[in-house]
Amino acid sequence: MTLTLGPIMQSAGIDPVDTQVIRHAYVREHQDTGMPGIHADSSDEEIHLSNRLVIGWRSPRTWRLNGPTAAGYPVTEIADAQPVPFPGFDRLVLDHAQLQAVMREHRYASWRTALSSVVGVYLVTDTRDGRQYVGKADGTESIRQRWSAYAANGHGGNVELRGLDPNSFRFSILRVFDPATPTRDIDAAEIHFKVALDTRRHGLNRN
Repeated sequence: MTLTLGPIMQSAGIDPVDTQVIRHAYVREHQDTGMPGIHADSSDEEIHLSNRLVIGWRSPRTWRLNGPTAAGYPVTEIADAQPVPFPGFDRLVLDHAQLQAVMREHRYASWRTALSSVVGVYLVTDTRDGRQYVGKADGTESIRQRWSAYAANGHGGNVELRGLDPNSFRFSILRVFDPATPTRDIDAAEIHFKVALDTRRHGLNRN
């Protein structure tokens, strides 16, 4: 079944009956109707799926269509949003919804590449009460692989985090290592942060 423009317009709250679809005319105001147009200063809210939505335009000489006609035109592509630059390991702070987006959306491809390139020690904070969990990714498991588990189930297989609401979790990185780093060095860093942050007595670490 071919996706057409109509359902996308309706999902955005746009009634095709009250709409005109313009192919490439950019004006602040249409002279014939007095209605506002699309122009260089239009906001993102005014341009639905700007630079992303591609439809099959059946009439090459027609630059304007009424909404009901355009609603039947096929959608040929919904392009990926612009890539989001990776902020760096020391600036990375994500809530659970953001972590899920990073693990699945194409615009975060460079983030996944960066997280795949390192192992290390990370922090999960329950923002409801401030309790923290120090974890690690080592050996053949990169931080991306470790965090993919959190994105999938919320707890990453950690007993301490089961039963808690992952929507209140915040993820950050404490220290990164080259994957060739001996496991004992990463273990030592993990122990250091557990002691420094006191996550055994007042946090979510059990050992």
